[in-house]
Amino acid sequence: MSCIVRKHTGVDKPEEFLYDIYIPYRGIEYMPKGIPRDQSIQHTILHRMKIARGHLDRVVNMVESGHYCIDVIHQSLAVQSALKSIDQLVLKNHMETCVADAIKQGRKNEVIEEVMKVMEKR
Repeated sequence: MSCIVRKHTGVDKPEEFLYDIYIPYRGIEYMPKGIPRDQSIQHTILHRMKIARGHLDRVVNMVESGHYCIDVIHQSLAVQSALKSIDQLVLKNHMETCVADAIKQGRKNEVIEEVMKVMEKR
């Protein structure tokens, strides 16, 4: 559950609201995990993922059609590179938002451990 804070010009018509602010039900410090706070970042991540998915679909088609193995490997490496780039963008966003907020709340060790676990998987 969430609430929307609305400020308006004094006229009780929804079309005259100046802005809406999304505040999670339990407050900003309880922002749901995994949701980029900047919607342009979320749009960029989704766009890049859809491109990578389309590229992967083409690689699958190459394998099904019997394309030359080295060509398949080149295309597979390109998909992997795209996914690594997406991971870097997601991690950067996480560090700038979730990690920064958690450190301000005194949860430094928790978030550092979380990020380190992800880095160990690389």
